[in-house]
Amino acid sequence: MDKIIKILAKYYMVFLKGLWGTMWLASVTLVCGTVLGLLVAFLRMSRFKPVSAVAATYIQILRGTPILLQLYFFWILLPKVMPFNMSDLACIVVALIINASAYIAEIVRAGIAAVDPGQWEAGRSIGLTEIHLMQKIIMPQAIKNILPALVSQFISCIKETSLASVFFVRELTTAYKTVQASTFLAIQPLLISGMIYLVVTTVLSVFAGRIEGRLKASD
Repeated sequence: MDKIIKILAKYYMVFLKGLWGTMWLASVTLVCGTVLGLLVAFLRMSRFKPVSAVAATYIQILRGTPILLQLYFFWILLPKVMPFNMSDLACIVVALIINASAYIAEIVRAGIAAVDPGQWEAGRSIGLTEIHLMQKIIMPQAIKNILPALVSQFISCIKETSLASVFFVRELTTAYKTVQASTFLAIQPLLISGMIYLVVTTVLSVFAGRIEGRLKASD
């Protein structure tokens, strides 16, 4: 315990910067992944079967392969195919966003599917177009189903960003490696990083539970 306190006293800024990197990565992943995920979800629900099939294949590939493999794939591929230079950080961010978009697409699709089919029929009966029906009736109800799942996805994003340490992207697990290399201690810095992850994800889990409870109460 004494060693943990001493490490925290000396290297707390390293852990704070690592936590900031983790939260930044997770936030960018969730926001951009949500935008891309919405697009993929709507394509997946398209009545035009070739488009729906492409979206379904996209989701299946990303959900069916390890995220670390995907990180390596984009880390190697993007600098070769892009007409401009891409840093390791940019490649990893793109990979995390694309991976998250597949899961968020399914969250959105499930949230929309959970809306009573009668709502669709009622909207069409009063002459609403598909776009207006989605905007005015379906999505406001679907958000209640989607929001708690998005918070859970954010928690997953926080944990998955630890894989970015493989590519020396500055985040919490990289902070552990930095402190471990400086102190030649493995267990204590690892415990500190683990406790930080646990505190952050526990707080967010409680927050997600309260959101879900309030949404159910509003029903």
